[in-house]
Amino acid sequence: MSGSGPEAAPPRDLPWGPAEDGLDRPYWDGLVSGELRLQRCGQCGVWIWGPQWICGACHTFDPGWQAVEPVGTVYSWARSHYPFITELADRIPYVTVLVELPAAGHRRVLGILTGDDAEAVRIGERVVGHIELDEGATWPLLRWRRETIEGARS
Repeated sequence: MSGSGPEAAPPRDLPWGPAEDGLDRPYWDGLVSGELRLQRCGQCGVWIWGPQWICGACHTFDPGWQAVEPVGTVYSWARSHYPFITELADRIPYVTVLVELPAAGHRRVLGILTGDDAEAVRIGERVVGHIELDEGATWPLLRWRRETIEGARS
């Protein structure tokens, strides 16, 4: 200990964050900055997800990263009653959604659906992404909330 108070606990080594090869690092850096970032080919304009070293459409190397509006529709979902990672043990059951993003060429990304009414999820329902940093975590996660006509639910 130093100074007048206890030292802050070091961040936990959670099972999410950038891959060792660094390919998805801009995605994670985007979340830290409050943005959802996906790859987009600068040559042909196709959106790419998951991260790739090369565009699958035109074979250009080193696609760029662009911020995307985190609004989409539920393409698929699953309710988990088993904590596949220990960090989710206090959240079971939880709902994982596959969200299709119109602003990103209809690419689909995964995330956990949050909110009091997460149990009533439906395919085709509009959702809004938000970024959360769990206590003690180094890297934030993209989470989803159901949307109403008036706007996103809290």
